[in-house]
Amino acid sequence: MQLKTINKLCCPFDKSDLDLQVLAKDTEQNIIEGILTCTSCQRKYPIVYGVPIMAPDEYRQMQLEQPIVEKWKLEYDLVDVKLLP
Repeated sequence: MQLKTINKLCCPFDKSDLDLQVLAKDTEQNIIEGILTCTSCQRKYPIVYGVPIMAPDEYRQMQLEQPIVEKWKLEYDLVDVKLLP
């Protein structure tokens, strides 16, 4: 995901702006792994292989997203990342 793409995204739940936490970039400075956080509702959306996973709550597959977040906690020394508020 290119960094300029973040300005075009919003939270699918409440349409608020998102904050970006970059975990990994490629050699061209594209975001490979990261976390988008809604400034209003605090929902978190992972960026996996450069793709933001931003489905509404009822379509999210937490059993697929959570193992990625658990790996990031160990790899990037993150604390208590909860995807849903």
